[in-house]
Amino acid sequence: MLFRQFFDTASSTYTYLLASGRGREAVIIDPVKENVAQYLQAIEQLDLRLVRAIDTHTHADHVTGLGDLRDATSCVTLMGEQSKASCVSQQVQDGDAIRIEQLQLRSLYTPGHTDESFSFLLEAGGPGAVFTGDVLLIRGTGRTDFQGGDPGRSWDSIHDMLLSLDDDTLVYPAHDYRGWTVSTIDEERRFNPRIAGKSRDEYIAIMRGLRLPDPRMMDIAIPANLACGKT
Repeated sequence: MLFRQFFDTASSTYTYLLASGRGREAVIIDPVKENVAQYLQAIEQLDLRLVRAIDTHTHADHVTGLGDLRDATSCVTLMGEQSKASCVSQQVQDGDAIRIEQLQLRSLYTPGHTDESFSFLLEAGGPGAVFTGDVLLIRGTGRTDFQGGDPGRSWDSIHDMLLSLDDDTLVYPAHDYRGWTVSTIDEERRFNPRIAGKSRDEYIAIMRGLRLPDPRMMDIAIPANLACGKT
């Protein structure tokens, strides 16, 4: 399997490019508008054909590259069915299979960070991995205080859906702020300070007590991302 992980320093966003090999069809997850030229360079140099561009949710801290990638490659843009971004080409439901040649992703509805957040489980074509967006981070979890976020639903998505995956499933989030690049389900179950040894009520209290400032680009990013990055 071909796998590339990109990092946007301004928003601490991870973007993932996957294909079964050089010269094959590819999918990109959570692209950032300012980095589209870098993705296109990698796609060209690896002789890939981008067929899917996915956002795990409507991001509030950066502008998506979905629209620019669709313009440049004619790829299908994809989000979950609860998304209000009507510009996307395809909306998926919980449990849908997304096949890209030998690769297969399974869409998992994991609300909590936002009310339309999805994760994507790599089921075939590579090592078990899940792309969690902002719902489950490495040694953390995504905030739940705007865009329909809800700490109870966040706990349910993490505890009932994601932590029920195989222990060795690799965890690739959409953000990291401390230098982590990958984790596993087992590590997060045992060492994530917001989850390990906590009850649902304790988790809700933690999340409601965070009192975080709004993302710096929120007023720009959300309207732009509902238009697939067209500002």
